Amino acid sequence: MAGQLPFPTIHQSQPLKPPSTPEDEMQRLAKLRSLCILDTTKESRFDRLTRMAQRIFNVPISLVSLVDENRQWFKSCIGLDASETLRDISFCGHAILGSEVFIVEDALQDGRFSDNPLVVDDPHIRFYAGCPLILDNRKLGTLCIIDQSPRSLDPDQIDTLKDLAAMVEHELAVTLLATKDELTGLSNRRGFLSLAQQSLQLCTRQGTPVSLLFLDLDRFKAINDNHGHEEGDRALITFAERIQHVCRDSDVIARLGGDEFTVLLINATQAQAEKVILRLKDALNHDNRLSDKDYEIEFSYGITAFQPEKHETIAELLADGDALMYDLKRLRNIDRDEDDDSERFSTDSEASWASFVNRFQETAG
Repeated sequence: MAGQLPFPTIHQSQPLKPPSTPEDEMQRLAKLRSLCILDTTKESRFDRLTRMAQRIFNVPISLVSLVDENRQWFKSCIGLDASETLRDISFCGHAILGSEVFIVEDALQDGRFSDNPLVVDDPHIRFYAGCPLILDNRKLGTLCIIDQSPRSLDPDQIDTLKDLAAMVEHELAVTLLATKDELTGLSNRRGFLSLAQQSLQLCTRQGTPVSLLFLDLDRFKAINDNHGHEEGDRALITFAERIQHVCRDSDVIARLGGDEFTVLLINATQAQAEKVILRLKDALNHDNRLSDKDYEIEFSYGITAFQPEKHETIAELLADGDALMYDLKRLRNIDRDEDDDSERFSTDSEASWASFVNRFQETAG
């Protein structure tokens, strides 16, 4: 693949020592992909920092490396003609296992790396120092410097590398804001489409079932009209918190805009997705019973099972979920803009509502 370092020879008599997998790997990858930064073009704000590191430490190579599932991908790369390498042979994969600067003074004398193709072949790494890049307590990659001769760093130099890494972390945090909903802290539509598409592709390769929830608050306009937008914001925040509470860290949750939310449930059948809905309803019913407000937080939903032959993109899956949710809401006589309580379909019984949904979805195919 263009942009990868060539690895012509990996001798079977020289066993590689791949880095261990972090305990929070699933959450770490979710945070990394929520940035929507992988495989993007070069940006001067990152290149400026790697150039600074190269000059300050007088090294030939400096990188902003992001550790993906099976590779390390370089958001910025100074002194190396590559865009990524395999994670199994990466130094950065080892660096993200800790929180401090990871230093290898002479790779040929280190049993973990002496037979590594990046050491015995081009680019002939001897010295490596990488500072983990941490965002929301997840180690996403490193700012690292590399030399082709053995060397060491003194405490002041280590602090300097940490300072530069903090500047990279700041830029990553700015990137995250572009994919995050400011009110709820969930992913926004842009962040969801990117992260969910990557998750969908991975699940397709592994044959993992996926279901999508499309959620819409009932009578949200009335809350805004009768109580003000500040109260409406509180309702949205409460709803977002309850969704997060009943879902798993591996699920992709987003506020699409207004009162619309969505969840991509990984490794979940439609029956399992229905259980998530019931848990969400129970949580909100509990809140409503304890609330002193004169309105209740309720929602309509659609559940769509991912079908590879039908849904080529996450946008198509999302559109099906939206259409199903809207049809269900219309049949309950709860319009998205104006609600008429007198015509509302009775949902006091969870069993009757679940039965209604099942019958409708079977009819909808």
